[in-house]
Amino acid sequence: MIVPVSRIFVIASLLTPAVTFDANAQNTVIHDKHKSHSHHDKKHSYYDNRKKNVNSHSPRLKKNSVIVITPRKRIYHNVHIYRPYGHAYLGYGHFHNDNDAWKWLSFTSITIKLLDNLNEHTQREHEAAQIKATTAKVGEEIKWHSESSNGSVVTTKEGVNNAGLTCREFQQTITISGDTEQAFGTACLQADGSWKIVK
Repeated sequence: MIVPVSRIFVIASLLTPAVTFDANAQNTVIHDKHKSHSHHDKKHSYYDNRKKNVNSHSPRLKKNSVIVITPRKRIYHNVHIYRPYGHAYLGYGHFHNDNDAWKWLSFTSITIKLLDNLNEHTQREHEAAQIKATTAKVGEEIKWHSESSNGSVVTTKEGVNNAGLTCREFQQTITISGDTEQAFGTACLQADGSWKIVK
């Protein structure tokens, strides 16, 4: 769902300072409504280096922007995408939109709860390892690591199903601060070049 920010209105109490965010500025300008000031009087304004909301004050965005909310469950090109854990975003791995990543989007159904403890960059590194594992030799471990976590994806088996499609079993592993979790999934390579999870 896409919501133009310019159409979002916030009703603030008279006692709440107005916070103006400038998308092109490095600072946030905060004006106190209860102190009169002209355009040339800056006594009642101060700068806050934080770009995000200040305390609990509601922001008013000056420029038109678009908020994109990516649902955890959706369908793209008949591929069911489901991310119950971790960050929900478009694309997969180093591909940042669904159009480029659609061949591997079904791998989102191989789920590991420890994804909740990774930032988006590290989660994408894990997914990139899954993509590499689709063409790696059986038994070859594709590893990744960050400051506090590491993981790997390996193809454990490969074969051909009754429909003549090449299928692979994958093992995903993530370790964070000594806690390790594994997940398994089997996917078959479709005629259009995409992978489909079968179990």
